[in-house]
Amino acid sequence: MNTGTESRPWYERTTRWAQTNLTERDPSVYDAELWRTQWRRTKVQGVIVNAGGIVAYYPSRFPLHHRAVFLNDRDLYGEIVELARKDGLAVLARMDSNRASEDMFVAHPEWFARQADGEPYVVDGRYIACLNSGYYEDFLANVLREIIERSHPDGITDNSWSGLSRHQICYCEHCRSEFAQSEHLDLPKSPSWETIAYRRWVEWSYRLRLKLWDFNSSVTSGAGGPECLWIGMNSGDPLRQAEHLRDLKAICQRTRIFMLDFQTRPAHRGPHNNREAGGLLHELLGWERLIPESMAMYSAGQPTFRLASKTTAEVRLWAFEGMAGGISPWWHHIGSAHDDKRQYDTSPPIFSWHKQNQDVLYERQPLANVGIVWSQRNIDFYGRDHAEELIAEPYWGVANALLTSRLPFLPIHADDVPDNCSRLKVLWLPNVGALSAEQCARLRSFAASGGSIIASGETSLYDEWGEKRTDFELADLFGVHSHRRHEGSVGLRDASWETWDRHTYLRLHRRAGSAALFTSLDSTEILPFGGRLEVVDTGSDKPMATWVPPFPMYPPEASWMREADSGMPAIVTRTLDSGGRFAYLAADIDRCFGRDRTPDCGTLLANLTRWAVADDLVIDVAGTGLIDVQSYRQGARYIVHLVNLNHPGLWGPPIAELSAVGPFVVQLPIAGHCAAEQVELRVHGASVPATREGRWLRFEVQTLVDHEVAVIG
Repeated sequence: MNTGTESRPWYERTTRWAQTNLTERDPSVYDAELWRTQWRRTKVQGVIVNAGGIVAYYPSRFPLHHRAVFLNDRDLYGEIVELARKDGLAVLARMDSNRASEDMFVAHPEWFARQADGEPYVVDGRYIACLNSGYYEDFLANVLREIIERSHPDGITDNSWSGLSRHQICYCEHCRSEFAQSEHLDLPKSPSWETIAYRRWVEWSYRLRLKLWDFNSSVTSGAGGPECLWIGMNSGDPLRQAEHLRDLKAICQRTRIFMLDFQTRPAHRGPHNNREAGGLLHELLGWERLIPESMAMYSAGQPTFRLASKTTAEVRLWAFEGMAGGISPWWHHIGSAHDDKRQYDTSPPIFSWHKQNQDVLYERQPLANVGIVWSQRNIDFYGRDHAEELIAEPYWGVANALLTSRLPFLPIHADDVPDNCSRLKVLWLPNVGALSAEQCARLRSFAASGGSIIASGETSLYDEWGEKRTDFELADLFGVHSHRRHEGSVGLRDASWETWDRHTYLRLHRRAGSAALFTSLDSTEILPFGGRLEVVDTGSDKPMATWVPPFPMYPPEASWMREADSGMPAIVTRTLDSGGRFAYLAADIDRCFGRDRTPDCGTLLANLTRWAVADDLVIDVAGTGLIDVQSYRQGARYIVHLVNLNHPGLWGPPIAELSAVGPFVVQLPIAGHCAAEQVELRVHGASVPATREGRWLRFEVQTLVDHEVAVIG
């Protein structure tokens, strides 16, 4: 993909986007030249302009299409589109379409979602429409055609396209009829995972949203031609996608560009969460597709201040981590007139750097050889109402351990597990409870080809509907059998600090060949644990760690081990017949690290990964500080991203200032034909010498403030 080639369709070449998210006041205050100047300052190639839906910013011919309060007869949307076209920019018309004002509800009550008692769903005075109704099939379809006829945008994007969440069931007559016809069941009485009706409703609801996606796409392509795309905005967080019943994998299979609405990070996730989202999405889309991301220039988070500027440091790290994961920048302001004008100066340096360096940000393939397996179905049918504790925390634990140990990884959907280990050498399965027989077969094939697997918790103990099996489906691969019970809990720390329910430990057992597992743990026989232990039978395999049962933590005089070693397996490892390596974690140290960031748990997770990959490292970086390391191959050259995360505010956003770290020594294995003697540092704007020893190329980065991109070859 040559992102600078004009002959390419807009969705393959537009890499920098701008959005001034209009408010109803903006028709009276919009300064066109100010924002046109901002487009030019930031070198953008496309703009996203509010058109209609909840609020119309043009004089729609439909009386019930609510016009912005201060619009009168002005066509603000059309004026902005005209200026964008003069500047040679691609245009997406923005919709926000799932709610309507009271006058539309009064005129068409049959279009709106209903609660079990027949009352409409109402949020902040607006009524939520039903996806099965004429609101989408008739009214909104005609609005889309009207917008395309008036201004010929390149496509339509919609912010809130998917309707009610997973916890809200629509009981309108359309849904009652459609569900009964499709599933031969009545609608579930409540969001209860224990009922077949609710689980079937969840699947049906996913299909309904995909049907809407396909319908909207047919409307826009029918009115504007095959390249006039309809693209709903989506999150980069599978948990949030599940909450809104949006099938991330199926959506990625449908879209030619992914408009990513992923503006905030929780306190327990750093800016590297953005890079992880890029990797997850590219693994679903393919690495050639573009992923523009709405990056808030305002203070988004907890709390959110829509009109206040986000700190420059927070924006820069989020943006550069996104670029390290293959994400394209898209600045986003709320409203067009601001008292806090600091936000206008945040994006120009970021976007200018992107333009100057986009030749190394695209058309490349990741070199990571470790994958973390996930699936949205596991989130829904196994995680259910406790997905954060059961699924997210174990996943975050592994991801954070790999981050801190500078081991690049890729999120891999359970349906996309490779049949062999030619690309990925190790697969992590962090409590992937729900796996189908077909997904398990793919994992067996991967292991049979020589791939290594690390699994934890209840992985494969449930089928794809969340029904518990009598044993692990992968028991033959694991060499471990479940007793279908556990010790401990996945819950958060009790409000009383005197509790001792979580005062547990792991006892380490150093056996022949186990030295790599206990690197940096030489002087201890125990590790703090405080999590959940699956009770399992490991056969003849001797555990590398066993569980120490709980004992009082207070008063100090009572804090001694009543039972020094239960003998219950916590970690078991073995070598597979294929030569691959396998580890099973009955103790949820992945969840403990994701929840508590206990350093010893992170060290053990990283050691397990290095052992499993058999030291077949794709990159090695030495130096002090927390940095994110990613490496890519682009034709004959190699590209290395280093992002500095060693800042105050990393785990309690926002980051307010940047703290320089360094030096770092970078080594990576390169192909024999690459004879680079210099490495180009795109942020420092200089080259540094490189030396080669065998297949390893070595160079130094003296200082890292926010990020660096090194280009070799």
